[in-house]
Order: sequence, then C-alpha cells, then structure tokens
Amino acid sequence: MEKSFVKVPKMGPVIAIDGPAGTGKSTATRRLADQLGFVHVDTGALYRAIGFLVLEKERVEPAVDFVASAVDVARSVHLEFQRSPEKNPANRIFANGRDLTDLIRTPQVTMTASRVSSIPEVRAALLGLQRRLGCQGRAILEGRDIGTVVFPDADVKFFLNASVDERAKRRLIELEAAGSDAPSFEEVKAQIVERDRGDSTRAVAPLKKAQDAIELDTSQLTLDQVVATMEKLIVERL
Repeated sequence: MEKSFVKVPKMGPVIAIDGPAGTGKSTATRRLADQLGFVHVDTGALYRAIGFLVLEKERVEPAVDFVASAVDVARSVHLEFQRSPEKNPANRIFANGRDLTDLIRTPQVTMTASRVSSIPEVRAALLGLQRRLGCQGRAILEGRDIGTVVFPDADVKFFLNASVDERAKRRLIELEAAGSDAPSFEEVKAQIVERDRGDSTRAVAPLKKAQDAIELDTSQLTLDQVVATMEKLIVERL
C-alpha cells in the first residue's frame, strides 16, 4: 500500500480506473457503471469543480493567492454527484447546490484542475470525500491515483493508456462537440503533454500504475471493445 487511506469500511465492491487524460476513462466508466448498476464517482470532476471555483473567485479578487484560494475552496465547498437521466451526461456534479457539469470542461479549467490537484492540502481535503463516496459499495471511481492512494484496497484496478496523438485527437473532438472555440491539434497535444508531466511528477499522489492494476492500451480500441473487456474482467474477478 503506497499511502495510508481514510479508514472507512467498504460496504461492497469497488472498481478503480486510473490513467492520463484522453484515454477514455470517463466515458468507459459511465458506460460500465450503467451496465453493472454501479455508482460512478468521477474524481477528476471534483478537481475540475475546485479549479472552476478558484478561477471564478480570481475574477472577483484578482490579487488573491492561488494556493490559498484553492485550499480555502476545497475545505469549504460541498461537492456531490447527482444523476439526471434527462441530461447528458446524466452524472452531474454540484457545488453548494449549483450544477457545474457543463462549465468544467474548458481548456482553462482543465489546466487549472491540474494545478489544483498538485496541492497537498486540496488532495487531503478531497481524499475523505472520495473514500466515503466509494465505500458506499458497488462503486466505480476514476482518476489519477484511485488504485494507489484513494482505494489501494479496490477489488479490481485498471490503468488505461493511449498514444499522445490519439488522446489529442479525442480531446479535440470533445471540444468541438461541446461547441467551444477549439484550439489547434498541436495546441491540444501540447496541453496534454504538459498535463501528463504535471500529473506524473507532482510530489503528492502522482499519476502511476498500481502494481496490481490491469493495463489497457485504448489507442486502437473502440469504446465498446474497451467496456466489454473491462466488464468481462470485472465479472470474472468479482
């Protein structure tokens, strides 16, 4: 076990899915959760929500210290997930009762979330929340450090990966579909490389594959193939 974790007893099976940005973690996790009847805990959305709120705060108080602001937000905000089947995505994240789901996928929020996630006090503030959400049982959590830090005792662990070019292509398609002013392919690729560097080298809970995780390269796989492979392995192991 690489880090100590919040000692909340698990009430049922927990699946951990880690990997860098653009590997299909979120989409695959949503599909798996629906098919298996599990709760989907999108830990990346938690950090994105903190990043969004910090940016919003900076627009009001431009001189505020970034780290202090991020820690203050993480310690004071009430975050929760709610399912709204009539919306897309159905798994919605709320901050103090406000739905932020459609506001946290911009390039600026993405990079801010990476900065926020490197702050030890922010990670500590969210660790207990992630653990409590997962320990309710029949849960799938996805992020960067689920199998190594948040749930080193997860029942099944996956580490998804893909080439940088493929991940940049997927991210660009996602941005264009959202109707935002999408940057160029090279700009998106550079952002992914920078985020990989930050996630992998941060001092606290860096992105890395757990020793007992199953690694899947999704570069040449369709979403259906990824989900089918993971579902088969989960059913076999549980």
